[in-house]
Amino acid sequence: MTYDYSDIMKIGEIKRGMSNITVEGKVVDVSESRQVQTRYGKKNVADATIEDDTGQIGLSLWENQINAVTAGNSISVSGAYVTEFRDKLQLNIPKSGKLEVLG
Repeated sequence: MTYDYSDIMKIGEIKRGMSNITVEGKVVDVSESRQVQTRYGKKNVADATIEDDTGQIGLSLWENQINAVTAGNSISVSGAYVTEFRDKLQLNIPKSGKLEVLG
């Protein structure tokens, strides 16, 4: 089952398998970046945690997104899809998606 949401969602409403969702939240923390082997070659990735008044969720940051955000930033993520990793929901931003720092 796939979902399609264009309105801003609350983190507490997000479920595994949703796609094309828009979320706004505050960055709680960003991990150190690490290099992983992908089918496109080696890429840098970091894990961020974002929150709103309904909960927290993980967010994968790739390459130039890593340095674009720091803890305390308010961000908007659009076009994201949701996966589950180690029993935790995680937002992923595809190439067609957008990460915007609001402040």
